[in-house]
Amino acid sequence: STAITCFTRGLDLRKETEDVLCPANCPLWQFYVFGDGVYASLSSVCGAAIHRGVITSAGGAVKVQTLPGQENYPAVNANGIQSQMLARWASSFAVTRSKDIALEAVGRSISTARPSTGMRPLQFIGLLTGEASYNKVSCNCKADIAFLIDGSYNIGQRRFNLQKNFVGKVAVMLGIGTEGPHVGVVQASEYPKIEFYLKNFTAAKDVLFAIKELGFRGGNSNTGKALKYTAQKFFSLENGARKGIPKIIVVFIDGWPSDDIEEAGIVAREFGVNVFIVSVAKPTTEELGMVQDIAFVDKAVCRNNGFFSYQMPTWFGTTKYVKPLAQKLCSHEQMLCSKTCYNSVNIAFLIDGSSSVGDSNFRLMLEFISNVAKAFEISDIGSKIATVQFTYDQRTEFGFTDYITKEKVLSAIQNIRYMSGGTATGDAISFTTRNVFGPMKDGPNKNFLIVLTDGQSYDDVRGPAAAAQKAGITVFSVGVAWAPVDDLKDMASEPRESHTFFTREFTGLEQMVPDVIRGICRDFLDSKQ
Repeated sequence: STAITCFTRGLDLRKETEDVLCPANCPLWQFYVFGDGVYASLSSVCGAAIHRGVITSAGGAVKVQTLPGQENYPAVNANGIQSQMLARWASSFAVTRSKDIALEAVGRSISTARPSTGMRPLQFIGLLTGEASYNKVSCNCKADIAFLIDGSYNIGQRRFNLQKNFVGKVAVMLGIGTEGPHVGVVQASEYPKIEFYLKNFTAAKDVLFAIKELGFRGGNSNTGKALKYTAQKFFSLENGARKGIPKIIVVFIDGWPSDDIEEAGIVAREFGVNVFIVSVAKPTTEELGMVQDIAFVDKAVCRNNGFFSYQMPTWFGTTKYVKPLAQKLCSHEQMLCSKTCYNSVNIAFLIDGSSSVGDSNFRLMLEFISNVAKAFEISDIGSKIATVQFTYDQRTEFGFTDYITKEKVLSAIQNIRYMSGGTATGDAISFTTRNVFGPMKDGPNKNFLIVLTDGQSYDDVRGPAAAAQKAGITVFSVGVAWAPVDDLKDMASEPRESHTFFTREFTGLEQMVPDVIRGICRDFLDSKQ
């Protein structure tokens, strides 16, 4: 049998079935219990035993059975203890009477009871319930964040706990929620270990409990190996990564890495991940000779511009560093490495609604722009779509800010009604430049205009197209049937050949979709060189 303290939790026990002795006179108000009958493993064993009626406050023998994790641990008041609700947890336990153990050594003093993590339970619960008051940095913060924590012998057990405390504070400050930031944790040591994924917890309370449960692993600080592993494995859709949301890895390094980190930084950038380095206790002059690459921070971060690096002198007194780091993580317009052609463009479709098109061919044009739009990650902080239909007049079907999900954009496209009339393409380009792109001119996304027409314009197209390009809009022209190739080239951006498309039949539009998407991505990448 094992004598335990008032605060020993289920997760502190190492056997699947274990007989334990709970001390007498544990103060009931200090117990933290989650569930009823089946308890989350972060619950106090003795608290759960009293709650279940297995023992009283006089203490006694308890048999503890480890169980799998579950969802929806209920809150129930029983035997003087109010258990708390918990959405989900990775492991559980149940308690029953242990009849074969002599009830000895029960009178252990509660003054010896202490949590195994070095943090008093009330301190941690205070962080959860708001006694440590943190305001969210932004109601509009959206990011998928992996905290890559240092679990090496460099940091040691004590500073590892301080690191966990700091990460917990940053998580609270971010304002974790279903529609807000999502976070996960990876521990770097001899071998990287994903502690929990983005999809596992979407409430700050659950994240904080998960962080508290993390155990110190030890070993070399193979940060490069862990960073590369995280960039490649962590941000999959199956693991909770969201399309159109910036992907971020916050790397904590106590001292310096024991392996090469430059290659890992390159891999992360290739995967569209923004790497932040939080370095603590920089190497001293005497220690620099042991550092493989003294410029490791500059080589690992997303951009060597000062924004992605963060330095703290020590793990003590870090509260003042919490908010500035959280604010950086919520500055999605600064996440340069997550900006791709799929999530950082504004595309306006200018659709010919003239009489020569006809209703059935007009539906084929709508199918074409739907298929192009499907390729992009449309959101309020990602790519945006707008459409304008023109004859002699112009009609904005919807603007860039009207629909911020792909589903609503595609639905709006299918609901566009055919106008019928003449063809004034030049006026339509000027209208779109002024009224659709005008409000977006100071935004972070690159602007594209795709002109879709089946005939010759009754007005000049060269001047309006040149004005659009001068305003920073890249123009692609897509012609069908009787559209003059010279007009199409006059509208298109340079080089005109790669920005001009033509097909004899409306059914040929479908085959152009991949080429138009590749053209947008090519121009986007060229603009970032």
